[in-house]
Amino acid sequence: MIDSLNSALRRIPTWSLYLLGGLYPVWLLYLGMTGSLGADPVKALEHVLGTRALQLLILGLAVTPLRRFSGLNLIRFRRAIGVLTFAYVALHLLVWLVLDVQILSQILVDIAKRPYVTIGMAGFVLLLPLALTSNTLSVKRLGARWKRLHLLTYPAAILGGLHYVMLVKGFQIEPLIYLAVILGLLATRFPLTPRRSAV
Repeated sequence: MIDSLNSALRRIPTWSLYLLGGLYPVWLLYLGMTGSLGADPVKALEHVLGTRALQLLILGLAVTPLRRFSGLNLIRFRRAIGVLTFAYVALHLLVWLVLDVQILSQILVDIAKRPYVTIGMAGFVLLLPLALTSNTLSVKRLGARWKRLHLLTYPAAILGGLHYVMLVKGFQIEPLIYLAVILGLLATRFPLTPRRSAV
């Protein structure tokens, strides 16, 4: 079953992910312009883009555990998932900056005084060098340093989960589930038992 699924996945071109990922925000914008995103389309657009970015981030974190524990191989799509994650985070931020807050001084105040905004911006800053080096030339030039640099995905994911938890009003289970999944996926990166040192 897994072999058949992996074989089918190998026939899917990676450019199709970029195409679908690029069309989805356009579709959301169309829904917003036609009144299909509710009474506050800007907030709805901002929320949906942020949620999809977090989901893509989780999917990227899940690639290695899925291959290790189930044999499902999504490695060839990981770069596309990462690039789309950053694109959706950037669009989420852009909607907040341009369509929601709009006033530069208020933006700076929010970043400085609202913890969930500060954490969200910190996560974006961590993702920025990852997006800039998500190309073949950077992989070749950086060598082993490229893998170390891309470990920034881990704290960025935690900050993204915390941003969502702190953003919502009152107690809501969905953001906590996202954060728990992120922490669970990160926990799979570490051995369950410490390695014994040689005597």
